[in-house]
Amino acid sequence: MAASVAADRDVQDILRGHWTPTMKTSNMIRVFISSAFTDMSGERRALLEKAYPQVLAFCRSMGLAFEVVDLGWGIGKVTSGEHDICELSLREISISKKKSAGPAFVALLGNRYGQRPLPAGILHKQFELLVSKLANKPDAVSLLTNWYMRDDNAVPPTYFLQPVTTHFLQYSDLQPERAARCDEEGASWRVIEARLLQHLRFAAGEAEAAGDITAKERSVFFTSVTEQELEHGLEKDADGTSALLFIREVPRLAKGGPRRLARFMDATGDGLLDVEAQGLLAGLKSRLYASCKDMVNVHWVELSRGAIEPRRKEHAQYLDAISQQFVCQMKARVTAALQVVKGGGPRKVWGSTEDTKHGRLAEEVSRHLALSGQLCRGLHGREGLLAKLCLAMWEATNVRHGPLVVHGAAGMGKTALLCKLAQEMRSVMEARATLVVRLLGARHLQREDIDRLLLSVCLQICLACALAPPTSLSTHQEIVSFFQEVLLSVSQQGGVLLVVLDGVDQLCERHGALCWLPRELPPNVHLVISMDTNSEAFVAARFKLNSVEPFFQVDRLTREDGRRVMESQLSACQRTLTPEQAGAALQCFHSTGCPVHLRLIVSAAKRWTSSTPLTRLCLGANAQEMMAELFLMLEEKHGREMVGGALGYIALAREGLLEAELRDIMSLDNDVISEVYKFSLPQTPALIRFPPMLWSRLQRDLEDHLEERWTCGVAAIAFRERRLLEAVSARYLTMERRGRSLTIMAEYFQGVWCGKLKPVALPGLTLLVADRKVPPQPLWFTPQLANVRKLQELPYHLLHAGLWEELRRDVIGSAEWLFCKSAVMGVSSVIQDLDQCSLYMDCTETRLLRDALVLMEPGLDFLGGHVGASHLYTELLARLRHLATPFPSLIGRLCSQCEECLLTSSEPVLIPKCSFLPPPGGALQHTLAGLRGGVVCVDLSVEAELLVAGSDEGAVAVWSLADGHLERTLSAHTAAILSLKLIQSPAHCLSLGADGSLKRWSLTSGQQLLCVQEAWPVDHTPSPVHLHLCGQLIFAYNRTHVSMLTSDGVPTLPLAAHEGSLCLGILEDSVMVLSQSGQVRILGPGGGASGVAIQLEEWGRTLTAVNSVTLPERGQVFLLSSQGFLYQISRSGKHSRVHFPLRPSLFSVTADEKILLAGSDVTLSLFNIHIDSIHSFLQLKHDADVLCARVSSDARLIATGAVDQLIRVWSLTTGALLDVFCGSEAPITRVLFYERFLVSTCAAASCLHVWAVNHHKPPAHIPAGSAHVAVTKDAEQVFYVSGHRPSQVVSWNNNTGKASGHLALSAAVSCLALAQHKRLLLVGLSSGAVLIYPLDLPEETLAIPPPESLRGVLQVALSVQETRAVVAYEDSLCVFHITTRERYPSLEGPLERVQLSAQDGTLSAVALLSDRRLLYGTECGGVTLYDGARGGATTTLERHRSNITCLTPSNWGTHFLVGSQDAVQQLWSLKPLAVKHVMEYKGVSSEGVACAAFSESDQVVFTGSRDKTIKVWDVTSGNLLLVQSVESAVVAMVTFRNGFVALAQRGVVIQEVFRSPQCVAPDYNPLRTVKARYRVTSTHQGGAGQRGGVSHPQDFNPAHFTLDCKAPPSPTCVLL
Repeated sequence: MAASVAADRDVQDILRGHWTPTMKTSNMIRVFISSAFTDMSGERRALLEKAYPQVLAFCRSMGLAFEVVDLGWGIGKVTSGEHDICELSLREISISKKKSAGPAFVALLGNRYGQRPLPAGILHKQFELLVSKLANKPDAVSLLTNWYMRDDNAVPPTYFLQPVTTHFLQYSDLQPERAARCDEEGASWRVIEARLLQHLRFAAGEAEAAGDITAKERSVFFTSVTEQELEHGLEKDADGTSALLFIREVPRLAKGGPRRLARFMDATGDGLLDVEAQGLLAGLKSRLYASCKDMVNVHWVELSRGAIEPRRKEHAQYLDAISQQFVCQMKARVTAALQVVKGGGPRKVWGSTEDTKHGRLAEEVSRHLALSGQLCRGLHGREGLLAKLCLAMWEATNVRHGPLVVHGAAGMGKTALLCKLAQEMRSVMEARATLVVRLLGARHLQREDIDRLLLSVCLQICLACALAPPTSLSTHQEIVSFFQEVLLSVSQQGGVLLVVLDGVDQLCERHGALCWLPRELPPNVHLVISMDTNSEAFVAARFKLNSVEPFFQVDRLTREDGRRVMESQLSACQRTLTPEQAGAALQCFHSTGCPVHLRLIVSAAKRWTSSTPLTRLCLGANAQEMMAELFLMLEEKHGREMVGGALGYIALAREGLLEAELRDIMSLDNDVISEVYKFSLPQTPALIRFPPMLWSRLQRDLEDHLEERWTCGVAAIAFRERRLLEAVSARYLTMERRGRSLTIMAEYFQGVWCGKLKPVALPGLTLLVADRKVPPQPLWFTPQLANVRKLQELPYHLLHAGLWEELRRDVIGSAEWLFCKSAVMGVSSVIQDLDQCSLYMDCTETRLLRDALVLMEPGLDFLGGHVGASHLYTELLARLRHLATPFPSLIGRLCSQCEECLLTSSEPVLIPKCSFLPPPGGALQHTLAGLRGGVVCVDLSVEAELLVAGSDEGAVAVWSLADGHLERTLSAHTAAILSLKLIQSPAHCLSLGADGSLKRWSLTSGQQLLCVQEAWPVDHTPSPVHLHLCGQLIFAYNRTHVSMLTSDGVPTLPLAAHEGSLCLGILEDSVMVLSQSGQVRILGPGGGASGVAIQLEEWGRTLTAVNSVTLPERGQVFLLSSQGFLYQISRSGKHSRVHFPLRPSLFSVTADEKILLAGSDVTLSLFNIHIDSIHSFLQLKHDADVLCARVSSDARLIATGAVDQLIRVWSLTTGALLDVFCGSEAPITRVLFYERFLVSTCAAASCLHVWAVNHHKPPAHIPAGSAHVAVTKDAEQVFYVSGHRPSQVVSWNNNTGKASGHLALSAAVSCLALAQHKRLLLVGLSSGAVLIYPLDLPEETLAIPPPESLRGVLQVALSVQETRAVVAYEDSLCVFHITTRERYPSLEGPLERVQLSAQDGTLSAVALLSDRRLLYGTECGGVTLYDGARGGATTTLERHRSNITCLTPSNWGTHFLVGSQDAVQQLWSLKPLAVKHVMEYKGVSSEGVACAAFSESDQVVFTGSRDKTIKVWDVTSGNLLLVQSVESAVVAMVTFRNGFVALAQRGVVIQEVFRSPQCVAPDYNPLRTVKARYRVTSTHQGGAGQRGGVSHPQDFNPAHFTLDCKAPPSPTCVLL
């Protein structure tokens, strides 16, 4: 408990940015293998082939990474001449002990003491002392001083042994033509090495005898590498948990002779037995036997022909025994080590499916905090700039202010400065302050997505400051708005927040640079960002912030700053420089003043000795040249293929590479292997691996340029500098090399070559087929632990390698992959992968899958990001099933996999048989938010790709039509916007407000260009106002007023119009005015009449103008009179009149002026316009009043909006209804076409919707919110009553998605009931009649006449056998008998009549039971059982607290369910009559039960609730088996075989199969997909129905959530 509290506290500290990185909790087992290179080669190979794979599998099952470092593997003849073997070994041991969470050292000790090399370095005092002891041996002194060179750059000064190639130039040259010379020099070096050792050992003996050095210092010249490795590996391991020792003894080894057994014994240069070494070995073994008893494993083995032969039985048994011991003891030590986790606190398991979204966030935040702490160390020369930043933040604390921008050239140290700023501010900010740090510059070449970054930042702030976390944020606008709301909320709470975002110029911003950046921040909230001065982001920041105050430039470092940095970094590694070298380095640095350049110089300077001349310093004039020098040095030393391969693979890795992964991948690279074995064959041709020694040397030379990135306790290798990563990419990753490397990495993470032989062409051989011993790459290591590295890397490499078929098969189209990655890394990571795929692959199925996951993400976020397999598969099926047939290759296969997984699930599941959740690929493309108030006017420009809208609160918003991005919001007016007009070139906009002002805006800058205060009367009666432009004139007009201004806002003379005249419209610069007498005058721009006056025929005082519309291209105005005439009036004075019987509320013409649209009530009429007449050609009928209409530019489609909140798209040629868009929140008041998209607005809503006209249509369904519904059990037919036509029953064919018939009735329908087996539809009417329609004989109709009281029908119910029906009237219940005569149905009765009392309340539910019994419930919560067999006796059952919503009998007549609006369900037993279970359920929304149905076997009961869920309850135990969310309330339900068919309130049909295994796991939680709790109280037959509490621990139910519910939680199903 204490550990859990401490862990929660640590997580909270991390989220608040107050966490200081300490010792890392490792999830790695890194083992160093120590052995003589030749002595134990057979044992090492046996371990590689048999033991390591088993330990790897075990570690993976524990959530650990396993690495083995065996520097002797693959190394034959050591020819580097660097004298670094001992140094590399000790370095690798130190790394293993630091990283490993368990065993870190394994020694294999045989009968060789091992190589006793010359010391690579001797401190100057000791060396000079030893030389003095050889004063009488001038040849020895000369030899020592010739091979040991003093280096005064070392601190303290040290004599270093020179590389062999200093004197033997061809010692390392293995080319065949120089082989003889190489061997000769090798022999010469061995002689000199022996002499050097002899002289040093003699001098050391003399010095020890004289008391000048200690015995330990003397032993350095005698000790082998093996003993030094043992001492270092066993150091501080008193308990023996981090080391293993295997000792092999050969009883009769001495009898074989040293030459025969040279591999197993130490020999001198002349081939004789090295007695001294054997004595040292014996002493070493005796010490190990005495001090390491618990870790020593001794094996006695007889050699065969001087070797270990795996084919010999006894040798095979020995190798098997040592392998098994290794495996068993490693497992035991790993298990023991995990019980005491390094770093304290609970261990975070790598790859666990139990990890939550919050846990992943904490891991991400801690990674950035740790990196920030590293980067700010040793910062010099920025104190002044740091002080300015701190001062600017302090001065702006209590007022509104803007963000701070730190900028500078690349490599100038912006990241380190921001890290230091975060560290300084954290130390001075109060405890409740929150610090958010994101370092974006030092990442993979793939850029961070801005939406993902903002969501991550928002989630951290919300969790740290106790705010509601983000949910249902799918669009960029919503995310940006929420980000700004979060900042404001923190300020209003009184908290302090600092957000530091480094490298924002590296973000992937598809919506424009810095469009998310707020111009103003609330008090106590600070935002500091950094960027490159030469980036697009900096230009955007300058333009957006429009001030120089928030900009802080990071300038070059001075020479003095560079000197301090260089001295500090050299001192840290015990190095210095000569004055000449330091001067040259600083002079080179001073030319750029760049910190990155300086770091590269310092890294190179660490390799300089005091004797290195200035001409060989290899200094580059800038960072790029220094990187080139670094690459040249590495290539010369290690080989171009190896350097390019290693660096290229690190650069290509998405999240860095583990060392073991890099060695494996290098082993698969044939070019690297060919270079390694260019001049010598592998020791084991059948098993080829990249030698770890080579990587160790390269890694040592790169230690200043690589870093370890710890994620979830696992360290990956990555570049420290992004610029170095870019340089590596440019130098080594050519197009051909990049593709080949990506393919190799993809194959590695796929596991293609595990257990297989891969061919390679080595020099001198045509083809060699060998095992590379790479590990398997399963998706799952255990059912709860996933292969995280495969999840991270494989999609990226498959995509960029062009292996798209494999990508579709193994990743995108794999249900198991989707679940695995969603469960371990979150659904957002899968969406990221699919977004990347969409950038390169033109795949519709990928986009549809991505959209489906986007729809699912908010629901999973609501559950904390926890993903269950059955939950994911069910949702995918419910959203994608209808797309399986048109897209069989990916979505079809994916749906099949989901269904197969559900069928084999070990827990109760519902398997969708149709799509019923909102599908992907729907019509809605964007929801344009950001406008305050309802949308009252809108305009768009196709050329400028801009959309503007004005609200009733005076705001104007501008969106990009290309991507739906909110460009800007203008606080335009103090009252509602009356009209908007877009001006395409330049991108300007006119806005007219109800405050009387007219303004002109620049849409690119958001600046106001013009303001005319009294352009329109303020108190004018509201009516549609239009803006019209003509040359340099601006007209604003409606029917009763016209204002005219020049383009610079100067009002012109008022137009001469008599009182009562109406403005019909404006043609060019002329105003058409209609007087009360019916005369039309044309007024010019000067206000006077043009001389044209038109008297309309038969216009009198009884006639009034209804509507008018202008046709500018034709120079005409259409005027509609109340008398039913349409006048066509031209500017020339001609006019005509035609009869027009409609009085439309909608009256407009198309853009080409060929079609007139007239909307009247529910009908939209379309007329072709001719010269002097119009002809009707189409009438479009709607279910509600038409409010708007628009024809597409190609005149093929017409879109209409209506009061019923639906948008309909019709064919203009045939009048066919092509599509219906639903999802708006209010009546549609405006529609506009834009290319193949449609924009809709609602005056009562603040957002606009953009719809795709061509889209993948989901299955059609009945209208949402239908008043009454019924569905057949085969889901083929649905009967419904529309709210707009209450006296009509529509028959809907669910297979075709169309209405198949209509039943017109004489009165409003009050209820529907369906006899499934007899196929009868019973329709109750408000008039009291009940009509019965046989579905197979639609022409036949039966009727039950109204009762004498003429009361309306409330409900109709059928018995389970469908032999009886009960009709519930307002005052009585009547039971009828249903029979069949000559294939025709008939009714008899009423058999029973039950009078209802008004005191019981209004009847709300009724059901028929067997044996003439019936149930009825009321709105007051009462339930009554009527028994006709007992003379009409009634029994009052237990009352509920609210309205009875459903009464459902079981199929076999043994139970019935009572459901109520208070979410309490009672399951009653009929024999005897008693409550069996009381089932209570509490969620986060309304919980009332709407409908229920028993399965055919009566084993379970399905319930549909108003909280938009379907629940499955076990009838026997009362246990809740399953909860499923379905987007809208379920209003009707009927069972079939092993499932049910239901109807949701939004009109969709739900068809699902229920499957439950024989035994359910005891830890199964039915509430894991929802936030809720439930309680079931059960009674034994005859027992008391009292409630009880939890009495035993085994009664605990994991379905227990802490919610803000009034009733105390009861997390158990109690049986009393």
